[in-house]
Amino acid sequence: MDLQLSPQHIEAQESFQSFVDEAVAPFADQYDAAEKMPPELIRRMAQEGLLSTVIPSEYGGQATDMLTHGLLCEEIGRGSASLASLLTVHGMASLAILKWGTPQQHEVWLPRLVAGDVIAAFALSEPDIGSDAKSVKTTATLDDGTFVLNGTKRWISFGQVAQLFVIMAQCDGKPTTFLVEADRAGLSVTPITGMLGFRSAMLAELHLEGVRIPKENLIGRIGFGFSHVVNSALDHGRYCVGWGCVGLGQACLDACLEYTSKRTQFGVRLRKHQLIRAMIAEMITNIKAARLLCYHAAWLKDQGDYGAMMETSIAKYFASRMANQVASDAVQIHGANGCYGGYPVQRYLRDARIMEIIEGSTQMQQLIIAHHGYQAHRARG
Repeated sequence: MDLQLSPQHIEAQESFQSFVDEAVAPFADQYDAAEKMPPELIRRMAQEGLLSTVIPSEYGGQATDMLTHGLLCEEIGRGSASLASLLTVHGMASLAILKWGTPQQHEVWLPRLVAGDVIAAFALSEPDIGSDAKSVKTTATLDDGTFVLNGTKRWISFGQVAQLFVIMAQCDGKPTTFLVEADRAGLSVTPITGMLGFRSAMLAELHLEGVRIPKENLIGRIGFGFSHVVNSALDHGRYCVGWGCVGLGQACLDACLEYTSKRTQFGVRLRKHQLIRAMIAEMITNIKAARLLCYHAAWLKDQGDYGAMMETSIAKYFASRMANQVASDAVQIHGANGCYGGYPVQRYLRDARIMEIIEGSTQMQQLIIAHHGYQAHRARG
């Protein structure tokens, strides 16, 4: 495994950094306060190919490797965790169609998703169902050649603006996934506001009351919903979140390095105080460790290694916990200023808290990682 970025990766990283520094980071607090992401920013991301990095070129995508996609998620996460969640859910939906969809679904949807003509969201969670995803209560019933969906989905990132949803429901008691267009009769969207973090991710609650969709909107087969479609989508989501946490941690570090170089206490700059230096050292070390775990997951994915999914869980687990600690320390270093909207570290702390919940909570990752550890131990005899 080569830990050196190639010239192509460095060029891509610099391009992502420039985009974030110009179009995202300076305005992220405004978006957070407004609880909205401007549509022109989403359009620009699509125009620059940032919504299509992992989609094959035959559908208009960039067809980049997973390391490049990870570098993109890191930089967008550095600028705005809410915007990073667009990469996550739009990518999860796009890859679900790419991997499990029919040729017709590929032709109809992938070019439009790549171009940003359609924004997609992944609708899994429900008011009473989170980590136990395979037990969703939304139902799908086959009636006169069409599926009829009933139920409620909650905490759907960019659900307020998505035109297409990948929705998991119980069909004959089996978890199954479907494509549901936002303009289908019986589907209504309620914005969710006042969130602790991810305030500009435009979360929504979906209400499905007798929503009829054609049989052609089935993704994969009946019963494939959790074991195949959702599991592979969550793996991609965790990969994006892990990298986004690295970016969020880097944003915290950058803010602290700047603040402690200017702020004076007891007659000297904060950066001269040993306890501040200790906190900075911890930040640097843990961010680097999380980034290396993400590099490893990227390398395994690009190699097609079977162990990539587990390493992605480990990376997401460590990086999300790191982001919470680093963001907490960043607020502590900023003192009262860190609790004030004029400094971004308060947003970083709120957003970091969400990172340990989405795409598989910290506790779920612990169960997955420990289970894998016991399996590996038994295999060694």
